[in-house]
Amino acid sequence: MKSSNAGNLLPMLSVTVLFFMWGFITSLNDILIPYLKGVYSLTHFEANIVQFAFFIAYFVGSSVFYLLSKKGLDTISLYGYKSTLVIGLLVACFACSLFALSAYFKMGFAFFLIALFSLGLGLTFLQIAANPFVALIGNPDTASSRLNLSQAFNSLGTTFGPAVGGYLIFSIFADKTEDSVSSVIMPYFVLSLLLLFLAVFIGFSKIHISEEQTTKHQYKKSIFSYPYVLFGALGIFFYVGAEVSVGSNTISYLKETMNMHESTASSYLSYYWGGAMIGRFLGAVSLSKAKGIKKILLMLLLACIGFILIFTTNYKLHNLDFAHTSTFLCFMLLNLIGFYFGKGIPSRLLAVFACANIVLLSLSMMTAGSIALWSLLSIGLFNSIMWSNVFTLAIDGLKDRTAEASSILIMMILGGAILPPLQGMLADNIGIRYSFFVPMISYAYLLIYGLKTYKKQR
Repeated sequence: MKSSNAGNLLPMLSVTVLFFMWGFITSLNDILIPYLKGVYSLTHFEANIVQFAFFIAYFVGSSVFYLLSKKGLDTISLYGYKSTLVIGLLVACFACSLFALSAYFKMGFAFFLIALFSLGLGLTFLQIAANPFVALIGNPDTASSRLNLSQAFNSLGTTFGPAVGGYLIFSIFADKTEDSVSSVIMPYFVLSLLLLFLAVFIGFSKIHISEEQTTKHQYKKSIFSYPYVLFGALGIFFYVGAEVSVGSNTISYLKETMNMHESTASSYLSYYWGGAMIGRFLGAVSLSKAKGIKKILLMLLLACIGFILIFTTNYKLHNLDFAHTSTFLCFMLLNLIGFYFGKGIPSRLLAVFACANIVLLSLSMMTAGSIALWSLLSIGLFNSIMWSNVFTLAIDGLKDRTAEASSILIMMILGGAILPPLQGMLADNIGIRYSFFVPMISYAYLLIYGLKTYKKQR
């Protein structure tokens, strides 16, 4: 698509805000799991049904979208990217309102699951439209860099989500009354208002994308005949499943192995999601056209800013001082070294980071204390580039079939619905520590996928 940088600025800013919002909302599930587990006396498996209800909506919604896209009846084909984004925001707004109402009227755990399913449906529309939109809005050679940048703001949302959400739910609005769920009313009500505002803003803004990108044709060749689509879809399944599994069970891990209170554990969890934010900002630079010392200095600057942001937030809200968090800097250095070995090649970088996460998970399961804690939390640093790199490898060269492939890839967010309950079931039987074998298997697939695609591209 041929557009000036100035013309792309408003679309990029608008979509970047969306990435932030759904990152914030998604990471709140990690707070809800221990919160609802305590209120309703749930097992690990039952608590992780929260993620199943949320992420199964992605599979259902994107499956319907895919079937409609085959006939040119999906919202992107009929109304365009902007309208699809607005629809997603309105559905998410309704879901957050339903969540607050379920808590206010004490309607039970099942109604929370319905609200979470509805929220997942809204975010499905946003994911399907926003990811290819970012990839298509500029130079194809820098698509991975732009997606990393947008994902970085998504991770900014997931960084604030556990820290702010944990502070609000476990401290500010906490109700010690047995079986009370009133803590979540105000946070989700405010979220519904913010989503409504964004829907109105985007609805009246001048955001357009070339019609050639949304034109639908009848194809004799199946989209699955493109090997990157099929294997990329599996890559999305395992990546999302692993990321969500680790995030969902970290608070339980810290509570059961280190006797942390949920509020303190939620602050540490923000380093997991904050690490993903840092890594995605670094990934945006690493995969960009920047060269030499300029690239290195920019990456170091962004790493420092990212750490200061995470540290300041948690120090102010949870009094988590530098002595307790300085170890994270060592893992940030390892992340920078990983970028060096990745050489700015998406497939190679994917393989390097998947290998790193296998090592980190092994340390978190086999060691104790500070090493186990920060090994687990630092996985976020190496998760950072996985979504964007798998996504761009999967849609490479598809042109006007990009939206069709995107719906399939978003469908595979199903991994976030399947793997967390599976890990929860394992935790109930062998303990929370060794249940992290589930995400380890996922990273093993991503390692193989990265190596295979790298060999084909050489």
